[in-house]
Amino acid sequence: MVRLLKQYFPIRNIIFFLLEGMIIFSSVLLSSVILTFSNSYLFDLLLVLRIALITVICQICLYYNDLYDFRIASSISEMGIRLFQALGVASIALAFVYIIFPLAIIDQKIFALSLLFLVVFIIGWRLLYIQILNRGMFNENIIILGSSSLAFDIYSEIFKNIDCGYTVSVLIPDLENDTYPIELKESVVIKKTHQNLCDTATQLGIKKVVVALREMRGQFPSEELIQCRTAGIEILEGSSFYEMLTGKVLVNQINPSWLIFSEGFKKSRLKTGLKRIEDIVLSMALLVFLFPLLVLVAILIKLDSKGDLFFIQDRVGQDKKEYRMRKFRSMVDNAEQSTGPVWAQHNDTRITRVGKVIRKFRIDELPQLWEVLTGRMSLVGPRPERKFFTQELETKIPFYAQRFNVKPGITGWAQVLYDYGSTVEDAVEKLNYELFYIKNMSLAMDFIVIIRTIKTVLFGRGAR
Repeated sequence: MVRLLKQYFPIRNIIFFLLEGMIIFSSVLLSSVILTFSNSYLFDLLLVLRIALITVICQICLYYNDLYDFRIASSISEMGIRLFQALGVASIALAFVYIIFPLAIIDQKIFALSLLFLVVFIIGWRLLYIQILNRGMFNENIIILGSSSLAFDIYSEIFKNIDCGYTVSVLIPDLENDTYPIELKESVVIKKTHQNLCDTATQLGIKKVVVALREMRGQFPSEELIQCRTAGIEILEGSSFYEMLTGKVLVNQINPSWLIFSEGFKKSRLKTGLKRIEDIVLSMALLVFLFPLLVLVAILIKLDSKGDLFFIQDRVGQDKKEYRMRKFRSMVDNAEQSTGPVWAQHNDTRITRVGKVIRKFRIDELPQLWEVLTGRMSLVGPRPERKFFTQELETKIPFYAQRFNVKPGITGWAQVLYDYGSTVEDAVEKLNYELFYIKNMSLAMDFIVIIRTIKTVLFGRGAR
């Protein structure tokens, strides 16, 4: 596993991404060789740059069309449809680039032949890779020690995500009579006792043991784990491994000591200053760039329904200080007059015609760029909630108050990885992601969130 931008990725996945880039580059280069003549193609710097541009844009389009998420694009039909869509969007994007930079244009015949090669080679390459994933080739085998709900969660995440890079080889319950109320693969060995743990790991070539015991006191197999550790086998605490595996923290599973002693939550004047500079620069740039869109939306809102242009509401910010947040009004005027404070629902009848569009593509959130510029919000952070909800959620959800240690954001880790939530259970799941962000907050992670936000906005996902 490689740690990159605060997340862990199997080395195999990085190699797959790089090899696919090479396949795209080689497809265009092969088309150039077939249809043109040159003494040395690879020493033609302009040609190399043109092909590199096509490669980068194609891989961006593959990413934005979920072709690097094998939980979505795992069947031939789904892969084929998404690939054609991605190549179509890439062609349109390249057309715009060629209008602005004519020097980057590549011959139409070469481009057409390249598309044919890309469809054949990428589908063939991905079918081969999916077979590798399904067989668990190059996966790292692990032992899960414990039969707690955390152990079940870890196993389930590995079981349903064929691209996680791990295979559970051995399960060892807390007690001999414990059972696992989940579907287990036939290849998984259930060992009833902790004894000879090191020998079992050595015989199976396992280099990682994940400890997810239900109760640590009185049953902790310290001698066996010490023997494993001194033999070079890595011992991982279950909550930390789950965080590494999923990009979230299970607030209902962790204990205060884990939160106290875990890495992360590092703050410094430099980091805070750089994040503030990031907020000022990006919010100003977006306000200027999107000004025509903001004016158009304002006109449409006023023409569509009666009421104020902006929806202004008190929200809880950093250190639990309330501030006035502005959004474009997407509901009828006085929408909560009869219901009181409620979360938005699917097909909410209070939403206007223009409101449906601007909510789907998150355009209603754009006025909050002013709150970012003035320092009450950040571009990336936990979503701000009303005091009516935060007071209730603090009493029901452990560690909920920790989200107020940072500024709220227009977008966030939870927003790009989890759909809109309207229940306490949804709030718990969102906090799982928010704590991960607060724990690992950095400019690099903000960049990842912004890239994923663009993907969310373009496809109108998760809005209500």
